[in-house]
Amino acid sequence: MEDSEPIDLVVVGAGPAGLAVAIAAHQAGLRYVVVEKGVLVNSIFFFPRQMVFFTTPDLLEIGGLPFVTPYEKPTQGEALKYYRRVCDTYEIELALGEEVTSLRAADTGFEVATLRAADEAAVVRRAANVVLATGYYDNPNALGVPGEDLPHVSHYWTEAHAFYRRHVVVVGGKNSAAIAALELYRAGAQVTLVHRGEHLADSVKYWIKPDIENRIKEGAVKACFGTRVVEIRPESVVIEKVGERGELPADAVFLLTGYTPDVSLLREAGAAVDPESLVPEHDPATLETTVPGLFVAGALASGRFTSRIFIENGRFHGEAIVGAIVRRSGTG
Repeated sequence: MEDSEPIDLVVVGAGPAGLAVAIAAHQAGLRYVVVEKGVLVNSIFFFPRQMVFFTTPDLLEIGGLPFVTPYEKPTQGEALKYYRRVCDTYEIELALGEEVTSLRAADTGFEVATLRAADEAAVVRRAANVVLATGYYDNPNALGVPGEDLPHVSHYWTEAHAFYRRHVVVVGGKNSAAIAALELYRAGAQVTLVHRGEHLADSVKYWIKPDIENRIKEGAVKACFGTRVVEIRPESVVIEKVGERGELPADAVFLLTGYTPDVSLLREAGAAVDPESLVPEHDPATLETTVPGLFVAGALASGRFTSRIFIENGRFHGEAIVGAIVRRSGTG
């Protein structure tokens, strides 16, 4: 087991919010490291390659570094390139491919145990402060129905071409489901949208909603509203509406029903977390939890209410958190 020297701060998660914390720590002269179980901006990396952000590039900027693009809204590839440039510009200390296995408060701060994927080495990192910026994208909301783990079922949208002339069922009623249904239809798939609500969510973006509603109206995309999935089979999906069951052909199934943050590390460290909302109790000004020196950043601070914090507002958490650390320690 490797045991590292004590530092000022460990940031868990190398997404935009975690990187914003790292930039602030770098500028304040703190000793820090960002630990990430996957790759840099892991969630964005697993977004569809053709994805275009809903927001403008200036609202994705962190550390005051301009996000330059010829497009009104940047692509997934441009975002990956931008955040790589951010890390190079600020010489961010990264430990990629290193998963946190436990977090506990110690006499002088925290012990962060990790497992490094490259050599399967166990590492213990000691820090006076810890920031959890782990987001929610790794934890899809499960339907809890038989067949959900079949190989043709996914909780993540990928791309449409592979489903040309195939039957695809998309489950959900928000932006991701609407976008997937539209892209599949335009790629020649036979798409059925299944949603437990009576209509699409009001949060569907204003330029997407009329498109999907018109495709449903004309029958290009079939829709089953007020309907729930009760079973997924190798070649079909069993649905139920008002007590009556039916079966839809399905070569592929996309369960785009949202994601929930993992609060296990917060609880392990002794932080108070609301059992229903999964919102960690924290100071809104500093984002410090009920455990002194343990902070949350980005979407993790919003619990199940994942639509409340995006890159656009989570990118400001770094300055607030590091400001609190510096004021308390007198460093910087």
